[in-house]
Amino acid sequence: MNTTYDKLFIGGEWRAPLSTNRIDVTSASTEEAIGSVPEASEADVDAAVSAARAAFDDPAGWAHWSPDRRADAIEELATQLEIRAEEMARRVSAQNGMPITISSQLEGGFPLVVLRYYAGLLRSSSFEVEQPHIMGGTTVVRREPIGVVSAIAPWNYPQTLASFKHAPALAAGCTLVIKPSPETVLDAFLFAEAVAATSIPAGVVNVVPGGRDIGAYLVGHPDIDKVAFTGSTAAGRQIATLCGQLLRPVTLELGGKSAAIVLDDANLDLSVMGERLFESLLVNNGQTCYLGTRILAPDSRYDEVVDTLATFMSSLPVGDALDPGTMIGPMASRAHRDRVEGFIAKGKSDGARLIVGGGRPDRDKGWFVQPTLFAEVDNSSTIAQQEIFGPVLSVIRYSDTDDAVRIANDSDYGLGGTVWTSDPERGRSVARRVRTGTIGINRYMPDPGAPFGGVKDSGIGRELGPQSMDSYLVYKSIYA
Repeated sequence: MNTTYDKLFIGGEWRAPLSTNRIDVTSASTEEAIGSVPEASEADVDAAVSAARAAFDDPAGWAHWSPDRRADAIEELATQLEIRAEEMARRVSAQNGMPITISSQLEGGFPLVVLRYYAGLLRSSSFEVEQPHIMGGTTVVRREPIGVVSAIAPWNYPQTLASFKHAPALAAGCTLVIKPSPETVLDAFLFAEAVAATSIPAGVVNVVPGGRDIGAYLVGHPDIDKVAFTGSTAAGRQIATLCGQLLRPVTLELGGKSAAIVLDDANLDLSVMGERLFESLLVNNGQTCYLGTRILAPDSRYDEVVDTLATFMSSLPVGDALDPGTMIGPMASRAHRDRVEGFIAKGKSDGARLIVGGGRPDRDKGWFVQPTLFAEVDNSSTIAQQEIFGPVLSVIRYSDTDDAVRIANDSDYGLGGTVWTSDPERGRSVARRVRTGTIGINRYMPDPGAPFGGVKDSGIGRELGPQSMDSYLVYKSIYA
């Protein structure tokens, strides 16, 4: 695999970049070069924003299309991505180490579900209502597209999390400048090819790959009307500060350190719960913001929980991300592997008991980390409080349900979480007490039809569901 592009997708066409800088892409599994794309310059961002602004301001353009016509075009995009789904999954897995069985389901499939959901929502939505004016007469309340959107996607789920932004924004009638992470650009160019094959007008979608400097320039660009960002809490704070100064609406989906509360009646049979544990605790090599990396276990079953997780994690095949048998692939980059290993070393030095893993598998190439389990972890320790973003789990004791809820809420984050129990109603009761934006009972799987996002340091605003499309609309009241 060696995929090379020489042009950028701006204004509905492939244009020569205004810079000679390039982004070279390396396989996370083999450390071999697998592709190269142009790196956007500030001048390229200016061109992309200008194209998006012209497309938005066009009096006969995208923002003024009927909902049904926009929905048809969004469904076209879903179809074009479906045609490219296998190649999309392959590119993502090669770049960031996501096991191909996971990327086929998520990166190849989930964006299609999201796009089609918003196409359907668009067809059933009303954008103008007339109501009595309280002081006499009538008032027309309109929902209108907010304008040009800066959509910044991360490397861990580059297409899925990009769709959380572009699908509702397109449905609302907005235009977009999408900035993919430099670690995952090959899939972004395939996405651009899909857009080019639809009836979506020129300039409605633009793609400008680049690093933090280009992201910061795009966020602060004077012709951007809203920012949607997924990434680290540290970067989110910087974006929030700038958007606050500019009075610019922003949606931030940031980090997490979620709790998986194992109640004393939980079913720990791996033949029944193994797949659900994997998707809730370790999917995508632990490189997932909402995962329950703090396992809260009752004193009465603590050793059983540790032994069950040790058996489970030791059984997960580690290997090349493109091998269908792999369940744990490499970290996305050498620097990220080194960061994860630093947290493992910190866990050891702080006195946590290493149960499984802790090192690298016996492989010559690739940025691999063994699935790692720590027991006797104090919730105040570094590995329990900071986001590791790798296949590292910590098991923390609790005495009773109140204690479990207290520990779960003792975190700067509040994005995900799970409750494991044989009594679903009891699980819901506990879930209601956890301060988080999302939480699952005996599983965790985001629902495109429901809002997704966090509280505290996990972000601002919500993606998915009708609430997300609403965040790309502004209200106008017309008095008569």
